[in-house]
Amino acid sequence: MTRTTQVVVIGGGQAGLAAGYHLRRRGLTFVILDAQADPGGAWQHTWDSLHLFSPAAYSSLPGRLMPPQPGQEYPDAAHVVTYLRDYEKRYELDVRRPVRVLGVHRDAGRQLRVETDSGTWHAQAVISATGTWQRPFLPAVPGRESFGGRQLHTVEYRHPQHFAGRRVIVVGGGNSGAQIAADLADDTHPTWVTQRPPRFLADDVDGRVLFDVASARRRALDEGRTDTGGVASLGDIVAVPPVREARDRGLLQATPMFTRLVAGGAEWADGTRAEADAIIWCTGFRPVLSHLAPLQLRGHRGHIATAGTRAVDEPRLHLLGYGDWTGPASATLIGVGRPARDAASEIAALLDV
Repeated sequence: MTRTTQVVVIGGGQAGLAAGYHLRRRGLTFVILDAQADPGGAWQHTWDSLHLFSPAAYSSLPGRLMPPQPGQEYPDAAHVVTYLRDYEKRYELDVRRPVRVLGVHRDAGRQLRVETDSGTWHAQAVISATGTWQRPFLPAVPGRESFGGRQLHTVEYRHPQHFAGRRVIVVGGGNSGAQIAADLADDTHPTWVTQRPPRFLADDVDGRVLFDVASARRRALDEGRTDTGGVASLGDIVAVPPVREARDRGLLQATPMFTRLVAGGAEWADGTRAEADAIIWCTGFRPVLSHLAPLQLRGHRGHIATAGTRAVDEPRLHLLGYGDWTGPASATLIGVGRPARDAASEIAALLDV
């Protein structure tokens, strides 16, 4: 089956929905192709205790505030999933799921061809909004294949009870590492391993502040100023209540990164060993861009060069929600709205709508 529309949006999570909102306001015809079976994007796959960094009103997509969650200052992931599901319905966004995009190709003339497992779409522009959750990163640590216990990434972690009575090493000094180590603190007393000493943001810093800092940094860069600081200058870890509590109780004591893994655990350069039944790698993600491989656009570190959200070498393609290289704070609920609006505006201009 072959179909035609003005814009194909690939990915039905928060970035794809924000794109759909602004495309709809521009009067463009579009379809959102989502590989997930249900609404909610990556939020439907997170660990049970995960909460947002910001109150609901500061975690909203364009057009509709997220309602507060009763009894929670910072909503949990299930609340976000409900919000995203309702957002789709409210704005009557044309989301097709589950549809897996196999590749985006250049066609003769002005169109791009989007091949999927359920047919082909022809479009004058494409917005890629597939995020990073489906591509977890595991570092090449010596001995990783010889470790005899269980190894899992952030994407597979759900609940501390699954590790009760087991010796666990949590690897990663970012937010996911701190939150999962805190989640496990009472049940397993994990060994928390970080590449460098963890840096906690001040207790009064949450997602609102981080978004403001990211936006200010982008404005400064646009004005040609380089001494902009940025979010990284504040620290790495948001002290959300569970992390703050574990930290204040002395349960988040970080250990430097080990040198290698052995059959029964981890080993440091001085010969010290820690036995482990499981290792949880909280080591980040890479952008999911394999569907764009036919366009041959990827460059340094696997990224595609962009001007704002637009691919420099393919003006019919926009990338949304992968991180600051596709818009300041564009991987967040509150931050994705502005670059989504800019992408829709550029596409409308390209199509002379």
